[in-house]
Amino acid sequence: MTDRDKKRTIPVLPLRGLLIYPTVVLHLDVGREKSVEALEAVMVGDHKILLVAQKEVAVEQPEPADIYEIGTVSAIKQMLKLPNGTIRILVEGERRARIDAYTKTDRYFEAEVTLLDEEIVDDLEMKALMRSAVDQFAEYIKLSKKITPETLATVHDIDEPGRLADVIASHLPLLIKEKQKLLEILDVKERLRQLIHILTNEQEVLGLEKKIGQQVKKSMERSQKEYYLREQMKAIQRELGEKETKESEIESLREKIEKSTMPEHVKETALKELHRYEILAPSSAESGVIRNYIDWLLQLPWKEETTDNLDIRHAEKILNEEHYGLDKVKERVLEYLSVQKLTRSLKGPILCLVGPPGVGKTSLARSVAKALNRNFVRISLGGVRDEAEIRGHRRTYVGAMPGRIIQGMKKAKTINPVFLLDEIDKMSNDFRGDPAAALLEVLDPEQNSAFSDHYIEEPYDLSKVMFITTANNAATIPAPLLDRMEMLTIAGYTEDEKLHIAKKHLIPRQLKEHGLKKSQLRVQDEAILYVIRRYTREAGVRNLERRIASICRKAAKRIVTGEQKTVTVTPKTIEKFLGKPVFRYGQAETEDQVGVATGLAYTPFGGDTLSIEVSILPGKGKLFLTGKLGDVMKESAQAAFSYVRSRAAELGIPEDFYEKNDIHIHVPEGATPKDGPSAGITIATALVSALTNRPVKKEVGMTGEITLRGRVLPIGGLKEKTLSAHRAGLKTIIIPKENDRDLEDIPESVRNDLTFIKVSHLDEVLKYALNGEAR
Repeated sequence: MTDRDKKRTIPVLPLRGLLIYPTVVLHLDVGREKSVEALEAVMVGDHKILLVAQKEVAVEQPEPADIYEIGTVSAIKQMLKLPNGTIRILVEGERRARIDAYTKTDRYFEAEVTLLDEEIVDDLEMKALMRSAVDQFAEYIKLSKKITPETLATVHDIDEPGRLADVIASHLPLLIKEKQKLLEILDVKERLRQLIHILTNEQEVLGLEKKIGQQVKKSMERSQKEYYLREQMKAIQRELGEKETKESEIESLREKIEKSTMPEHVKETALKELHRYEILAPSSAESGVIRNYIDWLLQLPWKEETTDNLDIRHAEKILNEEHYGLDKVKERVLEYLSVQKLTRSLKGPILCLVGPPGVGKTSLARSVAKALNRNFVRISLGGVRDEAEIRGHRRTYVGAMPGRIIQGMKKAKTINPVFLLDEIDKMSNDFRGDPAAALLEVLDPEQNSAFSDHYIEEPYDLSKVMFITTANNAATIPAPLLDRMEMLTIAGYTEDEKLHIAKKHLIPRQLKEHGLKKSQLRVQDEAILYVIRRYTREAGVRNLERRIASICRKAAKRIVTGEQKTVTVTPKTIEKFLGKPVFRYGQAETEDQVGVATGLAYTPFGGDTLSIEVSILPGKGKLFLTGKLGDVMKESAQAAFSYVRSRAAELGIPEDFYEKNDIHIHVPEGATPKDGPSAGITIATALVSALTNRPVKKEVGMTGEITLRGRVLPIGGLKEKTLSAHRAGLKTIIIPKENDRDLEDIPESVRNDLTFIKVSHLDEVLKYALNGEAR
């Protein structure tokens, strides 16, 4: 065939997502307008058309640039018009051709093409390539199972290398680009090599697909089998009435973890532990430990919180209804509410309520929670001496548990409760660690946003908790811990306050607890005062409530036996209910005495009066101190003795008194330990009284530290001491001049009943405390 014979003009039909090789017979559906017109032009002529693949399938109306240059000249064997307007044709590829130039592009494509000849060298290499291609195709058919064995038989019968390559290529699921490359290779040997390479790759892909398919099938079969067995097991257990299986328990736990509000890093830890729990045998000891740990993570509040009630008037009303007095503490709580209302971001304060027993520290914390609309949780730290009580145990130990802080948060169920740490001054330490040191992180607003418990092992936010601690004696609280708290001192109640508390709170509560109605038992105000004065001597009201409970019990007995229908308690009848009075009310001393002075003491249980006695005995100048005195109090006595010796002449005392006499200083209630410098002026006054034989005024009480030069130094606990003096019936109190600033803290009703004398030197004390004449 000459070069001129190889040139011809022929209609062109672009194919989308399809390519036809020479010798291959194929059905095509043609629907595009240009393609239909090309077919009509072909059917008028010799039924020959050039089928060429489009470069991009998505192009609806291709231009010459969108069509490959090499295609296949094909003969149209059949043509059928379908009802939807599409034309179905049967074509047979005949020969490769290259488009040289387009002659028409308006109604349909027509181009001048060059027919291409294959390059065939029939030698041993060609036969080997043909055999290899057939073998590889046979292997591919075994793996694929998408090509029928008849196709392989047909391929076996082909002895033309070019046709063999084209037939095999037509059956492979290749991309149009790859098929086009094979179509464009005119060297048959090279085409066979490319085909063998493609077949090898396809076999590897099919092998992997088969392997993956088998794995998926096995997995599905196993899953279906497990599902079937589980369903059978559930059905059997339902019939037997047994509990849920471990698998359903794990699914339930996983669902709870996913729905919980815990932070993402905690959720990851929980899921990791759940996976460990899943693979462990139920009989394993570790299984129970992990299950318990997951339960703790789920039960702890992570984001749940109550909405604070920031109504100041509402809070003030609740605090006043439930507690009488305690103005400083109430004021501090209302300040906290006010600031939080303005900022909405205040960290929880740490308040330390310090005061004697029975003044309402614990119940006040509960009222604060009620006023704020927060949950309340209380833990007692009295006697705690193990650090693990605060931080928890590590999970490696048998019976490990979280610390009391985390346990309290679980009980609170919110992240912003009012958390009461009761009796914080009663903690101790031993070889198991110092719990007070562990509390440093809990009670530090800068650190407690990421509190670390040894059991939970994940940071827990305590920054929104309002911590309130209580203590009887702030002196026993470690300084670093005390530094983290705001200390509010509650001194104790006056008689008027106790009377009000008894009428408003104690009596109604005891009536309810003893099943009595208000009409059945009446207690006169004078009778309550009589009980306060003669049967109790305390800073708080706990003992008073016990006495009221005793009255209620005896009244209940009289009513039940029919002895009386209503019981009225008066000062005259009180002894029938409570027996003889325990304390003497009125003057601390019934008469002025020589060598006996009344001091005022401060104890963890409130203030108290203290009698100091001095006796002068014949001897050689020895000083005896008795009454279980502490070192500081002993030193105060020695300082007072030295001052009296140095001022003997001015005081009218023989200068050699200490050479001929022994002096015995005694503080009664010898079984009770006593210490502190504030009895200095009382000891000095009693000493001067005994040596000069001048009596001490019975209605005078005093407190103050003395120096060797007779200066009077300030003391602490003036409010508590004043209340004790008022309870004891004293009328005049001598105090250091520098304690003048503390008088504001003393209730006005008490201040009005007492005369305060402020002194700066012992000479002033003696002037007011001693009677002028010696006996």
